[in-house]
Amino acid sequence: MVMEWTLKSLNPMTVAVSAALLLLLIYLIKRRSGSSKRRPPGPPGWPIFGNMFDLGDLPHQTLYRLRSKYGSLVWLQLGSINTMVVQNAVAAAELFKKHDVPFADRKVPDTLTAFDFNQGSLGMNTFGGHWRVLRRLCSMEFLVNKRMNETTDLRRRIEDNMISWIVDESNSSKAQGGNGAVQLSRLLFLMAFNLVGNLMLSRDLLDNRDPESKEFFDSMNEILELAGTPNIADFLPFLKRLDPLGMKRRMIANMTRTMRISSKFVQERLDNRKAGKVNDKKDFLDVMLEYQGDGKDGPDRFTEKHVNIVIMEMFFAGSETTSISIEWGFTELLRNPHAFKKVREEIDRVVGVNRMVEESDMENLPYLQAVVKETLRLHPALPLLLPRNTMEDTEYMGYVIPKGTQVFVNAWAIGRDPEYWDDPLTFKPERFLNSSVEYKGQHFELIPFGSGRRICVGFPLAHRVVHLTLATLVQAFDWDLGPGVKPQDIDMEERLGLTLRKKNPIKVIPKKRLRI
Repeated sequence: MVMEWTLKSLNPMTVAVSAALLLLLIYLIKRRSGSSKRRPPGPPGWPIFGNMFDLGDLPHQTLYRLRSKYGSLVWLQLGSINTMVVQNAVAAAELFKKHDVPFADRKVPDTLTAFDFNQGSLGMNTFGGHWRVLRRLCSMEFLVNKRMNETTDLRRRIEDNMISWIVDESNSSKAQGGNGAVQLSRLLFLMAFNLVGNLMLSRDLLDNRDPESKEFFDSMNEILELAGTPNIADFLPFLKRLDPLGMKRRMIANMTRTMRISSKFVQERLDNRKAGKVNDKKDFLDVMLEYQGDGKDGPDRFTEKHVNIVIMEMFFAGSETTSISIEWGFTELLRNPHAFKKVREEIDRVVGVNRMVEESDMENLPYLQAVVKETLRLHPALPLLLPRNTMEDTEYMGYVIPKGTQVFVNAWAIGRDPEYWDDPLTFKPERFLNSSVEYKGQHFELIPFGSGRRICVGFPLAHRVVHLTLATLVQAFDWDLGPGVKPQDIDMEERLGLTLRKKNPIKVIPKKRLRI
């Protein structure tokens, strides 16, 4: 009788979930007990859940602390997902130089399967024909050096617009009784967004005062946070249909808003092409719309949906990672007035005060170059890069890594490795002045953009924009932190979504320095 009452009182969903968890537990126990293959060391985990709850809000920092106990490779069990974390330059070199292909696939978070985003994306696509075509088009048509050189004047114009926005926002603050402080993060994002818009669509897309700009900015913030937030459905895949945390539903809502904004530009171009209106100079949208495959590798053509996804991804990747790198670099300069002074003195000596700094000046600004390298060492935009997925069982550094293992490369930890970096936690650009170390994927102690076949395709553009924008901010304005605020008081806390942002965006008071 008691048994009958108990069964009737149980919620059917509770019974289903409990049964599934029991089956999963049996599966994990059998798999572990039946395997004699060697895995890298790692912390013990809970039954079923493994190490899911051990990583905290800033997993790159937690994993960095585990390195002293477990070494260059850390093995985690995140629910049913085998996970390996690469934490030093030697292990990274072994991965990218000897095992790049078996580890070249992606482990896709469930939130990024909304609208089949991963199937049209460059960054999250399966390693195969579709990805190769997108990669080739981006490398040869969008981010090739010739195209970058042709758009030098465009970038300077976009920077000048940013200067005007900073002045306008400061004046607006004062008119409303404020002290003239501006939040740079949003203005940097709009600058980078319009730059990508011009390279892809030959037009400015957003304006500082346009309500649609704020809507897109807020939606993208939510998308990036959702994409980088741990989701139980990723660790226990049988829960994906239930979406217990509602993360995929929120992702769909935000993607709907951003795709509405970006897709209208695609539709406008399609309408123009039907009406016989063609651009004098092809942009990346023209390239995608005109693409025809050879029937051997990749798609024969890109659907409108694929075009929208790629354009949205380029906006996300090009705007977000670039703008937050600039914000981190500028914040470090404000925290270190001696470094700020050196950058300004170098710019004044090379450029003077009668014209704005140009991209052509960068090769003569070695200290600025060192500041950018040091910023990317301490603040990689993607601290764990994008998760890889092993396509086959692989012998790696004396271990057997099974097919389907999720692989993170902790670029944040690698940039703080005391075996490679003297005083690794200190912002010290001077370390790069007589160094040949670059961040193009060949020096594995500095890999903010990754390495190998899946290195970030946009790093040539980011390289130019980060240098030019930092130089512009230092040259064009004097900056005040506000009454009573000292450089050492600046908050450097991190907030991790898919990218690594400042938890509290910096607010500063600009004063126009140049009259140009």
